Amino acid sequence: MARDKKQAAMGFIFITLLIDIIGFGIIIPILPQLIQGLIKGSFSEASLYGGWLIFAYSFMQFLCSPIIGNLSDQYGRRPVLLFSLFGFGIDYLFLAFAPSIMWLFVGRLVAGLTGASITTGSAYIADISTPENKAQNFGLLGAAFGLGFIIGPVLGGYLAHFGVRGPFIGAAILTLINWLYGFFVLPESLAVENRRKFDWTRANPVGSLKMLTKYPVIGGMVASITLIYIASHAVQTTWSYYTIEKFKWDSKMVGNSLGVVGVCVMIVQGLLIRTVIPKIGQAKSVYVGLSFYAAGFLLFALASETWMMFAFTAVYCLGGIAMPAIQGIISTYVSPNEQGELQGALTSLMSLTSIVGPVLMTTIFARFSSHTTGIYFPGAPFILGCVLTVVSVILAYRSLHGTKPTNA
Repeated sequence: MARDKKQAAMGFIFITLLIDIIGFGIIIPILPQLIQGLIKGSFSEASLYGGWLIFAYSFMQFLCSPIIGNLSDQYGRRPVLLFSLFGFGIDYLFLAFAPSIMWLFVGRLVAGLTGASITTGSAYIADISTPENKAQNFGLLGAAFGLGFIIGPVLGGYLAHFGVRGPFIGAAILTLINWLYGFFVLPESLAVENRRKFDWTRANPVGSLKMLTKYPVIGGMVASITLIYIASHAVQTTWSYYTIEKFKWDSKMVGNSLGVVGVCVMIVQGLLIRTVIPKIGQAKSVYVGLSFYAAGFLLFALASETWMMFAFTAVYCLGGIAMPAIQGIISTYVSPNEQGELQGALTSLMSLTSIVGPVLMTTIFARFSSHTTGIYFPGAPFILGCVLTVVSVILAYRSLHGTKPTNA
């Protein structure tokens, strides 16, 4: 693909993923209230259901992501990405009109079955990147997350004024518009000569995870990445519940806070990593980024005022330096016709940890946020996140110390 076409393609995939993430971000501020209303229970109980909803989505995605990733290696990224976006649109309609908590679970299962937009988008980026700019281009994926979480949650907080169902209808509309956008303008990134036939032995979840151990550095990084993914759910899963419980935020405030998170992520992923990673190298970027993550978790846990959550967000988001560097390191060991399989395997790993992480973190939150227990400390999930991240720094150092990618 010519240089100008590659740049145009990066723009296409950025916009596609951005709209997808906006749709996801819209629902975050209002989901706790929707769950609480459907179960007619306490806020602690709602957080448990929230964890199990993510479990349902992640379990289905764990089973299906390797299949989707391998299909994209045979048929190309474009049709798989469009299929994924359409599935998300249907999921949001389920969430918008669900009459009971069980229908929320049905919608999450549908989304997990088709949810491969990030997997395929990552493979798309790998297709059109060189070894020298892979980490920076993967950073654009993070920038899409950041900008999406600036717009999405803030928009969701305002749409909540029209009722708890309003944000979900808005998410469905945006996602289906995104599907139409991709249908008409998104080009294919995987050249025919780089495609391979679908292989069921490589498309099952266990086989997909085995792919991560084919190369020494990939295998050595798996434990570190696993802990990072689990730790991240201290923020991803409990943020809304934690801030509503401890600081009495409403949906609008939750949305605004996530908008600030998005601004910080966009600055780090879209701008800072393009300077930091080339200057200090990918390995050091991993260590520095994970150290910021650990500090951010600890500060969130100890925050006592609203302004502190906003201030500490900057520290936590500096940790975003780490993941593009990790992806850049890993992808240099994989041939072009295995990039989809690699991204499917990484998504399977993320989904596997998302089976454990949300339930673990919301259970801890429910335990320490209940006023009927002896110890009230709703920041407990962040403490666990900090501990897991410190361990991941140690594992990453042991894995990468003295090792250089042979295909860089």
